[in-house]
Amino acid sequence: MRQCLVVDDSRVMRKVARAILETLDYDTTEAEGADGALAFCRERMPEVILLDLNLPNIDGVQFLRHLRRVPGGTRPFVVFSTMENDIARITQAFQAGANDFVLKPYDRSTIQSKLAAAGLA
Repeated sequence: MRQCLVVDDSRVMRKVARAILETLDYDTTEAEGADGALAFCRERMPEVILLDLNLPNIDGVQFLRHLRRVPGGTRPFVVFSTMENDIARITQAFQAGANDFVLKPYDRSTIQSKLAAAGLA
């Protein structure tokens, strides 16, 4: 079973993402913030990370920069999620190492299509 890490400070969004990913046969772990997510990645690097860009303390862009420097951190397929359609912010995320993005709120078909396009669904 593939592993996905959902990183979002919203408990509701984490639960929604988990429910979607579990229907797609992903073993899903949740992290409320970047610190917990980085600790998890150091122990067990997931194949996919669904990442909220607007995290407290260390935001999603900073998380990506840290992740991509961790041993094995270039491997996960990172889909960032945001409610913003700010092109500069989206560009920052891609420059930091994101592979794809979804706008919130998202649904099962959106997540599935992103993973399928990457060969991960």
